[in-house]
Amino acid sequence: MAFDKDNIIDQLKEASITDLNDLVSSIEEEFGVSAAAPVAAAGAAGADAGAKDSYDVELTESGDQKVKAIKVVREITGLGLKDAKGLVDGVPSVIKEGVSEDEANDIKAKLEEVGGVVTLK
Repeated sequence: MAFDKDNIIDQLKEASITDLNDLVSSIEEEFGVSAAAPVAAAGAAGADAGAKDSYDVELTESGDQKVKAIKVVREITGLGLKDAKGLVDGVPSVIKEGVSEDEANDIKAKLEEVGGVVTLK
């Protein structure tokens, strides 16, 4: 009997959730595997993939010194007053995307100095 993957895929599309769950259980028993193992391995591999090389700087709270925060955002982004004010007023806002770790930490320090709360993503 030849392996017909298209036929199998068509049958899976028509199966109910209960049928699919039973199928997974049967495959796990028959071959001594776990469907959860690849997910855990993928998660562990992602965590060990190494340090990030670019960060997004997100202002999550503007703090008490909103005017100073707007000035810092203008300095960092080069935006005009209206656009910088919009970012500070509309928190959470991404202030800068795809920056190096050093630059992200520098931006974070500047914003925290004026009372802002920053998250690096």
